[in-house]
Amino acid sequence: MSTFKAPKGTYDLIPPDSAKFLAVREAISAPLRNSGYGYIETPGFEDVALFSRGVGESTDIVSKEMYAFETKGGDKLALRPEGTASVLRAALEANLHKSGNLPVKLWYSGSYYRYERPQKGRYRHFSQVGAEAIGAEDPALDAELIILADQAYRSLGLSQFRILLNSLGDNECRPVYREALQGFLRDLELDEDTRRRIEINPLRVLDDKRDDVQKQLVGAPMLRDYLCDACKAYHEQVRELLNAAGVAYEDDEKLVRGLDYYTRTTFEFVHDGLGSQSAVGGGGRYDGLSEMIGGPALPSVGWALGVDRTVLALEAEGVELDLPATTSVYAVPLGEEARRVLFGTVTELRRAGVAADFAYGGKGLKGAMKNANRSGARYTIVAGERDLADGQVQLKDMETGEQVPVALDAITAEIQRRLS
Repeated sequence: MSTFKAPKGTYDLIPPDSAKFLAVREAISAPLRNSGYGYIETPGFEDVALFSRGVGESTDIVSKEMYAFETKGGDKLALRPEGTASVLRAALEANLHKSGNLPVKLWYSGSYYRYERPQKGRYRHFSQVGAEAIGAEDPALDAELIILADQAYRSLGLSQFRILLNSLGDNECRPVYREALQGFLRDLELDEDTRRRIEINPLRVLDDKRDDVQKQLVGAPMLRDYLCDACKAYHEQVRELLNAAGVAYEDDEKLVRGLDYYTRTTFEFVHDGLGSQSAVGGGGRYDGLSEMIGGPALPSVGWALGVDRTVLALEAEGVELDLPATTSVYAVPLGEEARRVLFGTVTELRRAGVAADFAYGGKGLKGAMKNANRSGARYTIVAGERDLADGQVQLKDMETGEQVPVALDAITAEIQRRLS
């Protein structure tokens, strides 16, 4: 037992569970790779101002949950609490928007950090796969991203998730709504923190999960009643495209999401099997974010899906992923000569693309066969002095228990034939 433990609110991903996480990442990214999205990776930390400006000073993420620190050189940095601001910063820095091919479509996968109260499904270090389409204002892009996330979840065998959809308006109609909402909220009995939020970002008050606040919000002005004609038409097109693609969604006029940069389309993927942490992912359009961080006007849309949350959703639905065995063949040498020869065979099998492992540590037959069993290998190759003298090895089928001698120089071909 080590003296050290993983920091509070974090987890280690270890086999065999880690295979499930890899499969989820693969399934979420597959539809993206198939739709023109290129892979991007950004640093785990950024200038703290990127998030305070982009995500928003008043958000819980920036005001309470960000890991911010000062370096020895005096730089103020923060561990990334979300992916969009970093990806947009990287795209602007590399001038990807100037290559003439808009939208710039990018996908990413990585760890994010928020100082939260740890609970099931909510950690201080968590893993996401995300996608961003930068530089085009087109309802078809919003629809495309929602459809691709839906496709990813369905490919994993999930069926009990719901898609919530809303429009947050734009800088034409949202200020009018904001004023009406502030007028309504100022008359309520709210705590100091929430009162401050009314002045900075009143939409976030609607998102307050506390019952006593929600009771007071009955009769609050609704954003959809304030949408301008352009935003209404845009939202209608997103809905029509989703309907045509057969993707089911629910209109949720209270959906605001916890980041300041969203405009127009916002959406969330929720799973009812996860209790209070029901969101497995979400996203939306963020047309003004590029200007907020000092770039040109680049209307964009994106989402991030939680890998840990998706794994919990699979468990809640009882979905078992069909994961390939990590090892197909396990070699068990009996004696020094066999050790040398079979190690060569294992190397040859691996070069031929066969997942092979070896009984290390000089165990006897019984112990080595136990290891072979635990490895999940379909076949075991066993060889002793006598086998080698006859130029052959014993090939055992671990499912049927059947064992046959095979010529040493034909073993790779025979295994490839059987596995295909």
